Amino acid sequence: MSTNAVFQTISPINNQVWLERPYANKRQVVATLTNAIKAQQLWCKLALSERVAYCQKAMNYCLSQQQAIGRDICWQMGRPLLQAEREVSVMVERANYMLEVAESALAPAQLPYRPGFNNKLVREPLGLVMVIAPWNYPLLTAINSIIPALVAGNGVILKHSSQTPRCAEWLAEAFKQAQLPEGVFQYLHLDHQTTGELLTAKEINHVVLTGSVAVGKQVEKQLAGHFKTISLELGGKDAAYIRPDADLKSSVASVVDGAFFNSGQSCCGIERLYIHQEVYDQCLPMIIDAVKQYQLGHPENQHTTLGPMVRARAASQVLTQIQQAIEQGAEARLDYRLFVDEKVNNPPLKINTVDSAYLAPQILTGVNHQMAVMTEETFGPVLPVMKVDSDLQAVELINDSAYGLTAAIYGKDSEITRNMASQLAVGTVFLNRCDYLDPALAWTGIKASGKGYCLSNWGYETVTRPKSYHFKGQP
Repeated sequence: MSTNAVFQTISPINNQVWLERPYANKRQVVATLTNAIKAQQLWCKLALSERVAYCQKAMNYCLSQQQAIGRDICWQMGRPLLQAEREVSVMVERANYMLEVAESALAPAQLPYRPGFNNKLVREPLGLVMVIAPWNYPLLTAINSIIPALVAGNGVILKHSSQTPRCAEWLAEAFKQAQLPEGVFQYLHLDHQTTGELLTAKEINHVVLTGSVAVGKQVEKQLAGHFKTISLELGGKDAAYIRPDADLKSSVASVVDGAFFNSGQSCCGIERLYIHQEVYDQCLPMIIDAVKQYQLGHPENQHTTLGPMVRARAASQVLTQIQQAIEQGAEARLDYRLFVDEKVNNPPLKINTVDSAYLAPQILTGVNHQMAVMTEETFGPVLPVMKVDSDLQAVELINDSAYGLTAAIYGKDSEITRNMASQLAVGTVFLNRCDYLDPALAWTGIKASGKGYCLSNWGYETVTRPKSYHFKGQP
């Protein structure tokens, strides 16, 4: 690979080059690994309280740069500016929780006393952790693993999406400002080939990937036989179900936000909705009216609540899925021209065209599980809605999926909903909310949504290994 090979980040806002960066060459990769090994050997010997303090300072720096970081996120992946800025503060809140629970999560296990023995079970760092982060929540997805990995005593190498390279640079600057020892946290801008080579490097002990199922399969295949640990957060087709006893107003508001926030490009965004037949006719007009309130536009416009998708190609793929569903009998309930507002967007935006990242939100009815829009990941501002006649049918349809990240039930907190929740084949079940990560709970998926977990006390288990001390004859 040439030392001057570069990549470009095309902003979905105007479809123009926003920045260019050189890819790291093999010499730089080797130097990064060498520095990381040396730094981690000293870093893991620091007191836990010292490691926590470094990370806290880094998060405080990010908070001080919230507006600048938010603007970079906005221009790199298209999220409305105020929402992009909010990601910084949510990242800090999440990191703070993981820092607060670090001592209890990493404490030695409490073992029963045995006369004549001094046995203990402790958690030790794995060594070097490679984090591969995506563009859709470029700070939140990365920090889920970076903070516990560092606090546990590991070194971290971050490979961020080429769509959001500035987020890796901001995190590196934050740790630099916190005076983190050099080499403990590093990032590399890598092409696909070099990423694969780094994955299998003997110095890397653990790999964290948030990405597509296809990439997850490729990573698993590359790591076969290398005996590394791995955490994968992959695709999703998350469902919501509104029961007859649900508070319809709050349920609709929650589902619509969960489906369309971030232009539908959320890991656990709602991609299919089931409504009980008793309340279907009441809910559907409420949903349509709620979606009509969105304002599609330039992300820096203060009135914009829905920005472009990450790139024109992604918008085109979602539009194709919508058109295929319509050809199979689905009905589109929104006219995209509702979202062409020349007064707000001057000059007018190109919406729902093959060369534009701006895609109008859509509601589809008359859908079924023979349609890709109900079974394949969409990752866009589309909500297919299906009527069901019972809780049992809702559970069966929710589970009729290759994915298993989250599912949401809307109704009373009762024995019925708890029984339904126990039957859902997902990593997280929500009741009366959706599309949210509570850092006190483990974030995990099953089936094609991946394996492993992060966040909560348990999140520290994935970046450490147990070590047993069986000492006989010790006081």
